[in-house]
Amino acid sequence: MRLMLVIGAVMVAIVTVVATSGVSQVVNNQTGAAGGAGVLRMSCNASIGPWDAGGGDKGRHDASRLNDEQRNIVAQIISIGQQRELPPLAWQIAIQAGMTESGLRPLNYGDRDSLGIFQMRPSMGWGTEAQVVDPVYAINKFYDVLLKVPDWENRRPGDSAQAVERSAFPDRYHNWEAMAAFLLSELGQIADPAGCGAGAGEFLVASNAAGVAIEFTKQQLGEPYLWGGNGPDAWDCSGILVKAFGAAGVKIPRVANDQYEKGGAHLPVRDAQPGDLIFWAYNTADPRSVHHVAMYLGGDEYIHAPQTGDVVKISKMNWNYHELMPMAVRPGV
Repeated sequence: MRLMLVIGAVMVAIVTVVATSGVSQVVNNQTGAAGGAGVLRMSCNASIGPWDAGGGDKGRHDASRLNDEQRNIVAQIISIGQQRELPPLAWQIAIQAGMTESGLRPLNYGDRDSLGIFQMRPSMGWGTEAQVVDPVYAINKFYDVLLKVPDWENRRPGDSAQAVERSAFPDRYHNWEAMAAFLLSELGQIADPAGCGAGAGEFLVASNAAGVAIEFTKQQLGEPYLWGGNGPDAWDCSGILVKAFGAAGVKIPRVANDQYEKGGAHLPVRDAQPGDLIFWAYNTADPRSVHHVAMYLGGDEYIHAPQTGDVVKISKMNWNYHELMPMAVRPGV
């Protein structure tokens, strides 16, 4: 679980933790609506979302197994993150780290001298024994270290958790990605942690960013192809799309096969709408073999930067071409 996430220019909400059936929930004094304008927002990071495209059921199931103590720790992580004006991605990372290290419990034991929610070691400079078992101290300390991790905003959440924790088992933090995202929605009232828009499973609503991205790309018509080109006067097939969606506040990965796998929501290529990305691969069963990407314009046309010696142009679709990937990608949702 990835894209610098920029905190939206909105008023900072006053956060209150209230008890509901013995479990703390984080609410906003300005609005109770999920993802409302009173909560700190961030621009879309499509490489780490959307969260409801395949992980929603797992997240809900994992969260249902938490007890009141664990959920209260989650509420503290979210509340402190809001008080510090950190984006929801930071809360996500802390929840995944805490669940992995301690099961979201302020443990007074651990490997060697590891203690607390994040199994911080006093011998390694994390604080005194009394401090690292105190949830408020531990959460703030975790955030302090996270903010010093280079480019943490653009990484998958589990990778940022690993950068703080430096575990011998770095991949285990990803196990709780769906659960942490679900808890941001349930307790933090952030329905869309990636900031990429609403959706409904694999088939998502149209992107609000599509129009901006299409207009940007059309403005580059006639510009030459350059392998690795990022503009402003020469482009390759994936580079132009990074800039196009960047103009709309949506971040997607740089390379075509990463754009296919992590650039947004998948939908059948025959259902592609203007602004969706379409792909070609040497082996359509292997996303790693994707070698070209374009933006669908509708009307059986797409715009792309084709190859060396060519220019950004509009071409006609061949829906039966054997290298056309069966799924399109919709950034921004």
